Amino acid sequence: MMGKLTVLALRAVLVMLLAGSVFVQAVMVPLLGRDLEGIGEELAYPPAAFLVLVILGVGTAQVVLVCVWRLVTMVRCGTVFSHAAFRYVHIVIGAIVAAAVLLFVLGVFLAPGEAVAPGIVLLIGGGVVAVLGVALVVLVLRMLLAQAARMRAELDEVI
Repeated sequence: MMGKLTVLALRAVLVMLLAGSVFVQAVMVPLLGRDLEGIGEELAYPPAAFLVLVILGVGTAQVVLVCVWRLVTMVRCGTVFSHAAFRYVHIVIGAIVAAAVLLFVLGVFLAPGEAVAPGIVLLIGGGVVAVLGVALVVLVLRMLLAQAARMRAELDEVI
C-alpha cells in the first residue's frame, strides 16, 4: 500500500501540473498566438492550426493527470485490481498515443517552407518515437497489472 505521505506528495505534484497546464492554455496560448501572427506568412499553415495543436496536446496531458489521480485513489482504497482501473490505464494509453499523433502533425505542419530548420522537424520526429515508447511502457505496466490481478484472484480463491 502506498503511504499517506507518498499519496499526498503525488497529489500535490498532480495539482501543480494541472494548474500549470491550465495556465498554459489560458495565458501562454494567447501569447503564442500573438507571436505567431508576426511570422504567420512564413508558415505553410495558419497560426490557428498550431494553437489548436498546443491546446489539444496540453489536453492530452490533463487527461493523463486526471487518470493518474483516479488510479492513486484506487491504490489507496485497495481497488486498483478492479476493471475500473484498466479503464483508466486504457485512457492513459490512448491519451499518450493521441499526444504522439499531435506531435507528428506538428512536424508535418512545420516541415514545408523555410520557417523551421529541418533539424527541428527531425527532433520532433524523435519526440514522436519517444512518446510512443512511453505508451508502450504503460502498456507493459498494464500487462503487469493484469497479471497481478489474476494472481490476486487466484490467491483469493485459495484463501
